[in-house]
Amino acid sequence: MKKHNFSAGPCILPQSVLQKSAEAVLNFNNSNLSLIEISHRSKDFVEVMDTARSLALEHLGLQNKGYQALFLQGGASFQFLMAAYNLLEKKAAYLNTGTWSSNAIKEAKFLGEVVEVATSKSDNFNFIPKNYNIPKDADYFHCTSNNTIFGTQIQSFPETEIPMVCDMSSDIFSRQLDFSKFSLIYAGAQKNMGPAGTTLVVIKEDILGKVTRAIPSMLNYKVQIDKESMFNTPAVFPVYVSMLTLQWLKDLGGISAIEKVNNQKADLLYNEIDRNPLFEGYVAKKEDRSKMNATFNLRNEELKATFDDHLKQAGINGLNGHRSVGGYRASMYNALPLESVQVLVDVMQAVEKGA
Repeated sequence: MKKHNFSAGPCILPQSVLQKSAEAVLNFNNSNLSLIEISHRSKDFVEVMDTARSLALEHLGLQNKGYQALFLQGGASFQFLMAAYNLLEKKAAYLNTGTWSSNAIKEAKFLGEVVEVATSKSDNFNFIPKNYNIPKDADYFHCTSNNTIFGTQIQSFPETEIPMVCDMSSDIFSRQLDFSKFSLIYAGAQKNMGPAGTTLVVIKEDILGKVTRAIPSMLNYKVQIDKESMFNTPAVFPVYVSMLTLQWLKDLGGISAIEKVNNQKADLLYNEIDRNPLFEGYVAKKEDRSKMNATFNLRNEELKATFDDHLKQAGINGLNGHRSVGGYRASMYNALPLESVQVLVDVMQAVEKGA
């Protein structure tokens, strides 16, 4: 039976990418060597790294605009600390919209003052705060574009004179934005780009070198840029799969093309959540709903066993909500086909008819 993978991450990847990456593990570039046993300094892998970095900048429209793309390790959680280490001299401003931004704030506080400009914590992060003031004397402003756990997404980013840093782990490459508004973007690969194990960092070089502290080599963006993501042995397989996924996206027509499909998927599911009397959305305001992670609940918990059984029979995987929210969460990343969302909607309607 075909599986419909709504997992929040690590998540679904394109079938063609899985096939090519599986082949490379056995025989990479017809070398009769595995991708995961060759030297990361070899010509073949250096080409992979260079291509992945170039494709990332190309998709974001940041080529030849003073930005560098890096593939680092440690996940987005390591970037909570690394960003602050490189940018926070005295004070930083943070928007708190969920678990991951809360964790980012916690790490930044080790290095300086953190001003929380707004938060939706009192309402269990079920909306995106708006109309907040960003202090002009802060070293940078940090936000999280999409919140996987709660199903909220920033639809309009603030205008600010200070550098804007954004954790885009769960919605990078999913929608068109003016990415030049951001001085630093970071994203764990395991949502829209590849498997767990590497993290994309896109940074505008002119924001570096402003802090007075000494920065350890592994934490230093300048060192990582100078070494072209090769300061230490990179995560070879995740970088390769990320390169394949970025090439897959390019072949589809880029972000503009995938955004249309993502909008179709989100509209299809949210329309059913709003129409079907058995379900209700978690997010308080419709304008804050995530196109990547739709969170919803059954109005009658007595139907949970029936709904779960229908999901299993339909081959739907990974729909359980995060433990801090409960209910259900449909993660609709780039590689999830529209067909899978239709199967979920069909199940929701079947349960309604039988209720």
